[in-house]
Order: sequence, then structure tokens, then C-alpha cells
Amino acid sequence: MSMSHINEQGEASMVDIGGKNVTKRTAKAQAVVKMLPAALGLVLSDNMPKGDVFAAARLAGIMAAKKTFELIPLCHNIPVDFVEISFKVEEPDTLVILSHAGCEYKTGIEMEAMTAVFAAALTVYDMCKAVDKGIIITDVRLLEKRGGKSGPFGVL
Repeated sequence: MSMSHINEQGEASMVDIGGKNVTKRTAKAQAVVKMLPAALGLVLSDNMPKGDVFAAARLAGIMAAKKTFELIPLCHNIPVDFVEISFKVEEPDTLVILSHAGCEYKTGIEMEAMTAVFAAALTVYDMCKAVDKGIIITDVRLLEKRGGKSGPFGVL
């Protein structure tokens, strides 16, 4: 089995996408943040001491998606067309962070979508840690991808 990111000498290398076609690509990802019900209550009422948790996490997710190539070795610098960050509350103690990202390029945007939710989740932790140091970030995963040679993933 050949590996796309390993050269003939067994060294890490970037995949050559020069010959690939530009196609529309989208991806959705999620991260789950568990915290004390009292902490989630402060988030929902916008009474967390550090400020608006949703605004900070949304901005962090968008910024991280745009910088994924700087954070993850061998990721291509792709033209990100859009990144959306949304939140779903599952009371009493769970915040689900969702991302939806898209581009028109030669390679996918899955890593950007996943980086976005992870950065947003870390921002939630940072904004809330004074109230709850036991916050758990879990279930960071790709939910869906569309476009590209390998076809759809997770699409119902």
C-alpha cells in the first residue's frame, strides 16, 4: 500500500495536486464541549466573566480555518470561500459546535472544517475555565464532505 504523504525515501512529503481539477468542495465537522450546568447557564445568559463566549468562539473558528495550512504539516494553503460556525445546546451540560466550510479548489476542505471546530472548542474552554476547570472537549470529527475525486462522505 502506498501512502500519499510519504516519498520513496520514507520521508514526509506534500501531495502534488498540480494535475487535479478544481471542483466545488464542502465539509461539515463538529466538536462537543461538556461543562458544568452552571457554567453552561452563564454562557447562555452571556454572563461569563470573560465576555461573549459564542462571539469569541465563532471568530476563533473562522480564523483557525483560514490558517489551517500553518498549523497542520503538509496541508495545502487553499482559498477558503466560507466558514460558518454554529452552536447547538443540549442542556443541561453540553454545547455542540458545528462548522460548515467551502471552497473551489483542487483539494478538500475537511481539515479546515475540523480545525475550525477544535479552535472554537478551545476558545470556549479558555473563556469558561475560570468557572469550570473540568471542561471536556470530545467527539471532534468530520460529519460530511462533498466534492473531489473520492466522492461524498457522511452524506445522508
